[in-house]
Amino acid sequence: MADNSQKTEDFDTDDKNNQCLSTVSWCNGVGNEALVVVESKDQCKTKGQSDEHKTLRRLMQNREAARKSRLRKKAYVQQLENSRLRLAQIEHELQQVRQQGTFVAPGVTADHGHSIVGNSNAGSVAFDMDYARWVDEHQRLINDIRSAINSQMGDNELHLLVDGVMVHYDELYKLKSIGAKADVFHILSGLWKTPAERCFMWLGGFRSSELLKIIRNHLEALTDQQLMAIFNLQHSCQQAEDALSQGMEGLQQSLSETLSSTSTGSGNVVEYMGQMALSMAKLSTLETFIHQADILRQQTLQQMRRILTAHQAARALLVINDFISRIRALNSLWSAFPKEY
Repeated sequence: MADNSQKTEDFDTDDKNNQCLSTVSWCNGVGNEALVVVESKDQCKTKGQSDEHKTLRRLMQNREAARKSRLRKKAYVQQLENSRLRLAQIEHELQQVRQQGTFVAPGVTADHGHSIVGNSNAGSVAFDMDYARWVDEHQRLINDIRSAINSQMGDNELHLLVDGVMVHYDELYKLKSIGAKADVFHILSGLWKTPAERCFMWLGGFRSSELLKIIRNHLEALTDQQLMAIFNLQHSCQQAEDALSQGMEGLQQSLSETLSSTSTGSGNVVEYMGQMALSMAKLSTLETFIHQADILRQQTLQQMRRILTAHQAARALLVINDFISRIRALNSLWSAFPKEY
């Protein structure tokens, strides 16, 4: 009995030392016995260390996330500041373009009185902005003419409205002249127009002869004298357009011959630079071609105004505007139309 008592005490002592949550419990049930939850001190210690490790890891993750958040915020603030500075620079360049017509790169000079464009992109942006404002104002003037015709306004009032549109066209040709000095290729390629409009463009604009043909087909009550005058004007426009087109073809041929006059990879830098200088001089005549084409358009409008009455001229301006508006509408429809691949 003493031995059994001693063994029992030893068992109780060891059990108390090794159990953390509970002693061994015995459940009696239908002749069966089951052992219920036993956790040792070592298991409790391991679990505590695991919880502490998870807490530290979570804390480190939170600190890292906060650090990255601060870095992103700092980068965002820096990006905003850079954008603000860039916007201020662009506004300054646009102001220079409007005042001078060209943006001359610092430290760059040009011989023979020709300025060298240092930032043609700024000039293109300035022209696009001015042209957008011109279109808005032009549409307002056209709407005034349309309202005047619908209300059967007198010829004197229509005369003033027509003259206002003619003056507004003069402003467009001035803008294009400035734009061509800044970036002649931007004006020539028609990037300031919709893609559909570019299909009809010739030297930075529409052909005067084509517009006269449209006007002649849509105006009513034209006298024989007016029809003959419009026909002669159209014929003169076609001759002038052909002459300018031949000049452009000659320029392209001359440039092609100049650029291919020496073999590539010859290594003669002096010869290469001379070739480029000659090509640049020839290329500068592009601005002249665009200017002459705009003069032809301007003079055609003025001649048309002299041939027609105030009411007929107002109708003619509406015909031109509606034709261009339909081209723009066609462009919008084409862009929105689903394409099949």
